[in-house]
Formats: sequence, structure tokens, C-alpha cells
Amino acid sequence: MPVKKVTQEKSVVSAEKACSMCTPFMNDFGKKIIWTLVGVLLVYGIFFLGTLIQKNIEALPHIGQADKSERSISVEAEGKVSVRPDIAMTTMGMTVEAETLVDAQKKNTDVINTLLTRLKALGIEDADIQTDQYNVYPRYDYTDEGREMRGYEVSQQVKVKIRDIEKSNKVLALAGEVGATNVSGLTFTIDDTEEYLAQAREEALAKIQEKASTLDRLLGIRRVSIMSYDEYEVSQGNRTAIYKDSAMSLGGEAPEIEAGENEIKLHVRITFEIR
Repeated sequence: MPVKKVTQEKSVVSAEKACSMCTPFMNDFGKKIIWTLVGVLLVYGIFFLGTLIQKNIEALPHIGQADKSERSISVEAEGKVSVRPDIAMTTMGMTVEAETLVDAQKKNTDVINTLLTRLKALGIEDADIQTDQYNVYPRYDYTDEGREMRGYEVSQQVKVKIRDIEKSNKVLALAGEVGATNVSGLTFTIDDTEEYLAQAREEALAKIQEKASTLDRLLGIRRVSIMSYDEYEVSQGNRTAIYKDSAMSLGGEAPEIEAGENEIKLHVRITFEIR
């Protein structure tokens, strides 16, 4: 029994020595873990702070833009130029009815072909003549018993561009000479409007400059820059009377044609940023 007691006492002493040796090791390891965690947190903190600063820097150029867009003023004006037309447009055609479709088409074709030949003899080029419509309709008579086929109606229309407007009345006179039944929509216009649009633009911009300078003085503002610019052409054209089944188709003389003047109009709108 005494022997066993000594053995137990030795075991206790050995365990105490082992723990005393482990304590310094455990303390060093714990400190390393703590410093490692502190380092990781510090790195995350630096990244977070850098990201926050970058977002603020990117937002700087946009700060105040909403206020700037609200401080604006729009001024608009219209410029116009009076120009003598250099082109006339008209539509000429033939409407004929016959008992058979063949006869109706033949009568229509004969008149239209003669019209085209005479137009070209006046100097109208092929490119300035265009077939606009060609229609065929059956015609009926309605009675108490029902309807009965009366025949067919064939109509054909051609658009004609007259570059020498002095010949407009001669073109219209052809309807009566060849037996055409329809002449309509004589219109005078400008073939190339770019030159006149440029003149109208200059006039409109001059008016806008004058208006804007007056507003600067009266409202006490200062124009900084142009925010937007818009322009559009106001439709132009001068239409004469419409002729249909007139004396011309019976061989009468065409009236004297006066082209007059057209107005080329351009509307301009400018929005300024102001201070």
C-alpha cells in the first residue's frame, strides 16, 4: 500500500509540471489569434473606407445637375423667305364608260397615250410623268327586278411635274385638246428649298438673339450655354382651283395661270441655361 501512494504522488507532480509548461504556449497562441483577427478587421475597414470615398468622388460631378436643368429659358422665332415657285404639279386623267371592258380600256388608253405624247412634245420628260391611278369598275342599273349590268368604267390618272411653269396653261389646255375629262390639283412649289431654308434660319436666329438679349436685360439673367436646339419647316404650297369636267374637256381654252409667290418658313426653338 505505501508503494502505491508514492506512485500516485509522482503522477500528480508530473501533471502539474506539464500544465505549467503548457501555460506559456497557450498564452502566445491566444495572442497570435487576437492579433490576426485585429489585422483582418483592419484590412476590411480600409477596404470599406476606400469604397465609400470612391462612391462619393464619383457622385461629385452630378451634384447640382438637377438645379441647373431647372434654371433654363426657351426662346423661339420663325424666319420666312418669299420665293417665286419654279415647279408646277398637276394631275390629269380620263374616265370613260363602255358596254364592254375591252371597249372601255381601249377608249381610255387611246386618250391617255395621246396625252402623254403631247406632254412630251411640250418638253415634259418621262421622269416627270407618273401613273397615279388605274381603276376598273362594273356599272349597274338598278330596277324593281334587281340590278342589270350596264357596262364598265375605266379611269386613269397621271401626275405631271412642269419644270417650266410658263407652260402650265398649255399643259392644262391639253386636256380639252385630247379629250381628257379630269384635271385637278394644280400646285406651285419649290424644287430645292435648302438655299431658302438657310436664309429663313438666319432670320429666325437673329430674332431669337434679339429676344434673348431683351430678356437678359429685363429679367436680370445671364445665358451660360445652349441646352437644346430644335427646328422644323412649316409646310408651304400654293394651290389653284381644281378643274374637273370643265370647259377644257370640251375644247375650251385654259385660263391664264399666275404662280404668285410661296413662303419658305422655318420655326426655330433654343433652350438656354441661365444664371
